[in-house]
Amino acid sequence: MSVFGKRLVCASHNKTLSFQTSMSHSQTLGAGEALGTGDSYLKLDVVPSELSAAAFDRLRDEVKWDVMHHRGGEVPRLVAVEGEVGPDGSFPIYRHPADESPPLHPFSPTVDAIRQHVQKVIQHPVNHVLIQFYRTGTDYISEHSDKTVDVVRGSNIVNVSLGAQRTMTLRMKRERAKALPGGADDFEPDPPLPPRTTQRIPLPHNSMFVMGPETNAKWLHGIKQDNRFITMKSPAETFQSGERISLTFRHIGTFLSADQNLIWGQGATGKTRETGRAVVHGAKESENLLIAFGAENHRIDFDWDEHYGLGFDVVNFKTKDEV
Repeated sequence: MSVFGKRLVCASHNKTLSFQTSMSHSQTLGAGEALGTGDSYLKLDVVPSELSAAAFDRLRDEVKWDVMHHRGGEVPRLVAVEGEVGPDGSFPIYRHPADESPPLHPFSPTVDAIRQHVQKVIQHPVNHVLIQFYRTGTDYISEHSDKTVDVVRGSNIVNVSLGAQRTMTLRMKRERAKALPGGADDFEPDPPLPPRTTQRIPLPHNSMFVMGPETNAKWLHGIKQDNRFITMKSPAETFQSGERISLTFRHIGTFLSADQNLIWGQGATGKTRETGRAVVHGAKESENLLIAFGAENHRIDFDWDEHYGLGFDVVNFKTKDEV
């Protein structure tokens, strides 16, 4: 919701003062409403009732849960990665700012069943899923934009929620001022501005949030901690003892060979299997991709071709031996 500026005339000083109205800049939205820039939406009852009734318990048992580290610390949730493995053993890779991502496993039966329903709704394939287990209200994910170096351009990013209801927050990125000399992510500080527009989207069991590419480019999203007493929560928020499993499906266009020594595709320097190149290791290569990630996370005018177009052949940003 827009925040409008008004002007008052102060009679005693004969001055004109500017101020922002108290009109709310935050909204709670849900199914049937246009979300983000309008290319995103929430769908309820995404999988049939017989599957949704059993899916949470099946996923908890089927999925190979792991921990993930960022900047040396363990992220506050369990994670797992699954994807479509080719006949030659190659598989899609989604790179984002984690020290080292968990290994990718082939789609487990329940995940694959959910994937089929997702593809029917969005009308394009998804070949990769990041699964996250929010064990209590204290598990969370910080505000961010999804990194799109490997996400097929123009495709949607889909998050399916099972278990306890948590609230996703969408917040508009800040308009950035002119860049300063010295680096792609150095900027002159913005002048004071009114609060950014925020949307709160409750994600109940068996719901699907579809995020369009324009929303991901212009808004940040995250799941905040919920430290309220259980007596203050609704039945939807205490469902499955307060545990939530989210599945973020993406259509990925970058691939690794079975031995993880060769990389090719949209986000790599070699764009086809035939022109694939050896995976690169080293601090310099990691730093360059992390700078591009930072620009995408902060810049509303992020230029994909400028930052990602040439491709990157680095995979992990810190190996287990370096931790």
